[in-house]
This record gives sequence, C-alpha cells and structure tokens, in this order.
Amino acid sequence: MVDIEFDIMNHQLLINLAFLLKKSTGITIYARNLLKHLQELQPLLLTAQIFPLHNCYTIPNKQTSEQGLAGHFDRLIWTQFQLPKIYKKLKSQLLFSPITESPLYSQCRSVVMVHDFIPLRFPKRFSPLTPYHRYYVPQVLNQAEHIICNSQSTARDIVKFCNIPSNKITPILLAYDSNHFRPVMEEKSNSESLNPYFLYIGRHDPYKNISRAISAFANLPQNQDYQLWLAGPSDDRYTPDLKKQVQELGITNQVKFLDYVSYDDLPKIISGAIALVFPSLWEGFGLPVLEAMACGTPVITSNLSSLPEVAGDAAILIDPYKVEEITDAMQAIANDTGLRSHLSQLGLQRATQFSWQKTGQATVEVLKRFL
Repeated sequence: MVDIEFDIMNHQLLINLAFLLKKSTGITIYARNLLKHLQELQPLLLTAQIFPLHNCYTIPNKQTSEQGLAGHFDRLIWTQFQLPKIYKKLKSQLLFSPITESPLYSQCRSVVMVHDFIPLRFPKRFSPLTPYHRYYVPQVLNQAEHIICNSQSTARDIVKFCNIPSNKITPILLAYDSNHFRPVMEEKSNSESLNPYFLYIGRHDPYKNISRAISAFANLPQNQDYQLWLAGPSDDRYTPDLKKQVQELGITNQVKFLDYVSYDDLPKIISGAIALVFPSLWEGFGLPVLEAMACGTPVITSNLSSLPEVAGDAAILIDPYKVEEITDAMQAIANDTGLRSHLSQLGLQRATQFSWQKTGQATVEVLKRFL
C-alpha cells in the first residue's frame, strides 16, 4: 500500500473495493479481473487488501459479507460518511463502484455496477437485502452519472424496478479467464472409471432451483448409473432441506454435496462432468455457464433472464419450472454421445466470444466519458 500523501493529480478515478472478499465469488472474480484492464486510467484503489501492481489507499478491513450483517453495516456507514471525505481530500473526479453502492447526498460523482435484482424478484421475509434493494439501491442509481450492468436482462430489471431511463445504462457482458477455464482432458479420462456425474455450481438459495434439479435427477431412467454433484457452500437455511429431499428420494449414494470448491479446483470438476445442470430461476449473468462452456462441458440451463444471452445456441435451454424438461435434457445428454460432443464444440466456440479484455475495454470507454 502507498501512503496517503501521494500525487493526487494522477488519481482522478477512485475504485471502491471495500466489499471485496478473499474467496472467489462472482462479484470478487468480476472486480479482480476488471482491474487489470483499467490501468490506463491510473485509478486509485480504495481497499483493505494488497494489489502490488496498483496504487492503493488503505481503508478499514472487516467490512464485507465475511463478517455477516455487521460487515455490511460497517461498510455502508463508511461509504456514507468516510468515503466522501476521501473523495474530497484527493480532489477526485469520479468514483467507480463494482457493486451498487455510493455515498448518498454527497458531491461524489459516481459510475456504479449492477449485478442483479434477485432480492426483489425473490424477496425473503426479514432479509435486509430486500429493503436494501428497494430503498437504497434506487437512490444510488438515480444519483449516479451512469450505470453499468452485466446483461440486457439486468438492464431491463433496472428500468422495471427503479424507473431509470435506458439511455443511462450500458450492459457489458462478463467474461472468464481463458488461461484457467479450459478442458482438463486428464480429468475427463480419470472420470471414465467412475459413474458419470452431472454438476451444479452455486449457492443453495431456493431461486437457484436445486430442488427441481434433484427431482429431475431422481426421475432419470437408470439414474443408478449416474451421480449428481452439488458444488457450493452449505447454508444452514437451505442445505438441510435439500439433503432431506435426497434421502426421501432414495438417492443418497448418488448425490454428493461438495461444499465450497476452490477456484483452482473448478476446471477439474467441470471438465470431469458429463454436463453442467444450471436451472436457476434468475441470474444477472451466470458465470458457471460460461466457465463450463470454456471447459468443453455440455450445459443444461434455463431459458429465462440472462442465461440465453450467455449460452446462445451452445446449450440445452429448459423451462426451469418444469422438472420433466430438466430430466429430458439430462437423459438426452446421458444417452447421446454425439450430442455431448456437439454441445462441447459449440460451447468452446461460444466461450471465445467472451474475454475480460473486452469487458475491461468497454468499461474504460464508459468511465472515460465521465472523467
């Protein structure tokens, strides 16, 4: 980190990374990969972490979801009362926030990123995320100079939920690390001696639709020859019900709860899968779909929200509310090696259309307009 007494003239752009996690979640992956391509703007990072190749301004740590609600609350208080002071002291011209947070009623000019409106589409009783998105986020978006989002689907949600004019929004699709997510052929070879497995990656929230994926797998003819692997952090609110469902369906030996899988291990388990099953009811973007295509793994995903934007014609699109459609797609993958090969090639070709360089350059173009 550098001391605060640096040449402020080279730091007209601040990037707020107070939210950044140590684990590789979707938003963290987005922020870290984007930074590499914003260097031409000479930004100053507001962060509690270390970025050796960037100019950084040290801010308090323990302001993230890793500290639970207290972390979120501390970050919002810091954003509202301390961030404007930093902005003013450094004589900055623009604040870029990779999440939808910025100081309200301040002199901070901002460009913010919107990832999704899932807390409003699937509100949870007593969840603080619902009022956060209903009251705080619209104010942030209304006062922002401009809004970036991750898909046309999310852009439509911004208009719908916040009544923001569409000309204030620029959708910029996300990407993947092509050096990391690629076919791991030795893993595919090793997996041939095991039961082929379908793979889901993500949290266990109800909108992720894992329950229907489990039911669909249970309905698969000869399902005893296959496994379903669920990769994602356990959640005391939802995981016990999923495990109970698996037990009641009599498929305990075929469904594996992997818990959180490290970023380093993801290409191996994706490449080893017979298909990714991602029947989410709604996504802002859907990184697992893109990462699976980049690994040459066939994809079964939803025909809703942003997922068709990501998958194009390189996946089997299903109605996620219809268990039988998920089962039929899984059966087609299981029975037809030609289909698997075809989807693998389509996915590999589709993935080449996405890159962090593209995402970064499009973001630079937006930010330059307001610097």
